[in-house]
Amino acid sequence: MIRNVVVGRVRPGTDLSLVQEALDAIVALPVEGLVDVRAGLDAGLRAGAWSFAITSDFVDAEAYRVYDAEAEHNRIRREMFDPVCEEIARVQFQF
Repeated sequence: MIRNVVVGRVRPGTDLSLVQEALDAIVALPVEGLVDVRAGLDAGLRAGAWSFAITSDFVDAEAYRVYDAEAEHNRIRREMFDPVCEEIARVQFQF
């Protein structure tokens, strides 16, 4: 299994409803090989935290690669996340 973890920091003054819409769009994507996906805005429990996180579990590295290259996934990144994010970090690990 491969877990993909994404965290993002939004630009100051960003309407968080736009971020939630983007997160909802990611969660709604039909993805073959996706076992589980979770996404949410920061709960505000600690100062300095990132604005949102997404975790996605895939059956294997190839399933992740297909997802990463998928056209609708990349449209959501480009049109919904890029305009509101000042920084995004990603990591994939096997478990």
